Amino acid sequence: MAKLKWTNEALDWLEVIHRYVAQDNLNAAVRVIDGILEKAETLTSFPDMGTRLRIVPEGEVRMILYGHYRVAYLHRNDSETIEVIGVFHGALNIDWYLP
Repeated sequence: MAKLKWTNEALDWLEVIHRYVAQDNLNAAVRVIDGILEKAETLTSFPDMGTRLRIVPEGEVRMILYGHYRVAYLHRNDSETIEVIGVFHGALNIDWYLP
């Protein structure tokens, strides 16, 4: 089973998403964040389930979907570590934010 780590930037994105959704509906904001966290947790058992975006020296940058959001992660070559590197709304150009 792989270990799931979150970068500070990914956690910042979650906070921004929560604040934005909470402006209209706090309960919906909690459900969205909980859903994203739960979806990302499935990567510990199925680290290659996402779509491969690119190969980098450290491993593969991949992406899974949750509703309107894309969760980008790095599946590292050298360990059983999955590192969530960002959470993006589907309307954003993800290439601007990923290595």
